Amino acid sequence: MNITPGQRRGTVTAPASKSHAQRLLLAAALGRAPVTLRCRGLSRDIAAMIDCLRSLGAEIAIDGDALRVTPIAQAPRGTVDLPCAESGATLRFLLPVAGALGVSAVFRPTGRKRPIAPLTEVLRAHGMEITAEDGTITCKGKLLAGDYTIGAETSSQYITGLLYALPLLRGESTLTLTGEVVSAPYLALTEQVLRGAGIRFERSGDRYTVPGGQGFAQGDAVVEGDWSGAAAFLCMGALSRDGVRVCGLNMGSLQSDRAIVERLLRFGAGVELTGDGVTVRRGSLLGGRIDVSQTPDLLPVLAAVAATAAGETCFTGAMRLRDKESDRLQTTAAMLTALGADAEETADALTVRGKGRLRGGTVDAANDHRVAMAAAVAACVCQQEIIINGAACIEKSYPAFWEDFACLSM
Repeated sequence: MNITPGQRRGTVTAPASKSHAQRLLLAAALGRAPVTLRCRGLSRDIAAMIDCLRSLGAEIAIDGDALRVTPIAQAPRGTVDLPCAESGATLRFLLPVAGALGVSAVFRPTGRKRPIAPLTEVLRAHGMEITAEDGTITCKGKLLAGDYTIGAETSSQYITGLLYALPLLRGESTLTLTGEVVSAPYLALTEQVLRGAGIRFERSGDRYTVPGGQGFAQGDAVVEGDWSGAAAFLCMGALSRDGVRVCGLNMGSLQSDRAIVERLLRFGAGVELTGDGVTVRRGSLLGGRIDVSQTPDLLPVLAAVAATAAGETCFTGAMRLRDKESDRLQTTAAMLTALGADAEETADALTVRGKGRLRGGTVDAANDHRVAMAAAVAACVCQQEIIINGAACIEKSYPAFWEDFACLSM
């Protein structure tokens, strides 16, 4: 992918949030009646959830932006194949659900290995047999109700998977979280979708109480626009005089990356919210200290903004970025450095010293959609052409990204 350097201007519409879509799809597949979900675009991660739910017995028909879901009538017999691809969320959500349904399954993840041991340990302690070999994860056995405890400091996705599974069990369960909850807004999104599907639970601090024997009652719904994908274009606006507008967003969304608005305001960009859209324009950008422990997906695009902001920007709380599609601390630093920025990683942080204009050059997306997006953001302040090797990795979360990027004017 070759990108002409320079500022951008125009309007794009946010794609469907894969985080919201995956949660709604799972609730619909576990429901009682067919529903229709409206979803603008299917990323690879959404498609992975659809493929796995079909293997579990759901019928999902795709008609334009309509996903018509007929729930699982009965758990499939034998051993089912679950091609979860690079979607860590699909793996972590469905592993407990497979146990709740009593399904024997082989999960087939691809890409970098994601941490999953905390989840498999607690599932083994409650009735499941789980083995991992040759890049696959095999499970069998029935998940049992009881008292669950899991560390919340690695991924909120473990908690989401358990919260979908526990209502299906016979008998009441408790789920106690230990450690600091990371990506807490996405856990709030899970709770919102579960309540919308009629699932009852109580939360007191770090402890959930979940009655068993429940059924999901998901209704027709519209998948929210994706704040994570929108963030890349909003960051382009922060580097462009005439600005960029992204529409199709829910201003009251619980998506973690809605924080992009506050982050860009702190940098000094001009931000305007109107209706379902956000417009961002260049301002007098000034670096600072940013904790990304709750918003890890924002680091690459914000780092591109920091590369041109005055002073130094330090992104902290970033250890988890080493376990993403790439070692995202290393690959973001490498991408920016290749373009002429001053970026330095440490064990759990990234420091970027603003230089104004960047040189441009060739970068490696490292099979990481967020790194590819960040390179496109950096192009707004580069002097020479940018060449992105492996730019197709963007399909994981935003298949139309390059098409939308091309629609912006210079």
